[in-house]
Amino acid sequence: MIRWRKGEVVRIRREWPGAVELDVTVAEGECRALAYPPLVGRPEPGDEVLLNTTALAMGLGTGGYAMVVALPNRLPQDPDGPGHLVKARYTPLQATVLGADEQDSPHHDRLREADSLDRMPVVVADLHSALAPILCGLYAGAPGTRVAYVMQDGGALPAWFSMTAARLREIGWLAGVVTVGQSFGGDIEAVTVHTGLLAARHVLEADVAIVTQGPGNLGTGTRWGFSGVSAGEAVNAAGVLLGRPVAALRVSEGDRRERHYGVSHHSLTAYGRVALSPAEVPVPVLPGEFGERVRDQAELLAVRHRLVPVPVEGLHEALRESPVRLSTMGRGLEEDLPYFLASAAAGRLTASLLS
Repeated sequence: MIRWRKGEVVRIRREWPGAVELDVTVAEGECRALAYPPLVGRPEPGDEVLLNTTALAMGLGTGGYAMVVALPNRLPQDPDGPGHLVKARYTPLQATVLGADEQDSPHHDRLREADSLDRMPVVVADLHSALAPILCGLYAGAPGTRVAYVMQDGGALPAWFSMTAARLREIGWLAGVVTVGQSFGGDIEAVTVHTGLLAARHVLEADVAIVTQGPGNLGTGTRWGFSGVSAGEAVNAAGVLLGRPVAALRVSEGDRRERHYGVSHHSLTAYGRVALSPAEVPVPVLPGEFGERVRDQAELLAVRHRLVPVPVEGLHEALRESPVRLSTMGRGLEEDLPYFLASAAAGRLTASLLS
């Protein structure tokens, strides 16, 4: 259940669009906290804050912050303007946003009858950490491509939590972020992955969409109990909307758990059992016994999907030039190179589809 603390802001550590990182004193000492000014207002040194410290108590890696729930002595102004989509519904911080697909939106007429992605490639991945390496591989082969990120709600709900997405947006590697389902805070809000993809194509005018959950991942060690199941559902959405799904494999040599070593069981379940629409599956051509293991495991997906061997020469160099830090499950580029190469291979295949 939720753990609560009251504290006082000591200093502002850093900030990026939609988020402020703080040092806060609590009874136990000093802790790191995160506030979302669009929800709670902007904290300043000396402000009293009400904190949810559940993530700290659980020792969560991705979400290891105390979260600012309120500034009790200085509430933010009530928002004005249109918007009838409620996200994070029936939680204390439910937010009203303007959805691209709702009647008051200037994009409503464009999306009301929209029913096709016009063969736009849609790269689907399990983890948020795949976003940047996919882009590294894509831009190495097709610089100048207009890309939209469609963020599902399996991980973090606020898009503001992702420093990666904020930086990629800032430098123009992303034309925009579309938040769907219960996630919110993107440049465009949408009700479902389907309308999110249509908004990416017809509102942001993207050449490519990348679909992943936000930062964070929930897994239980069971075949079906993980948030990345939604990757298979995203393949179906892209297929039914006449897009071109590209299913990025989750591959690891650094994770020694049997279910994740080589091709993760998450990919085999999401694409092999959940995804009913055919997709193109980029299989990175990796050396040695590990490469053979990856190829053998990926063959299980050939029943429904088209497996495409993708050479990885030059991708390591492209990944080294990433404008954001690369990390997955606490491992960096050199600690689990095959993971990042597999994601970059999905970007490389996608670049070839644009030519």
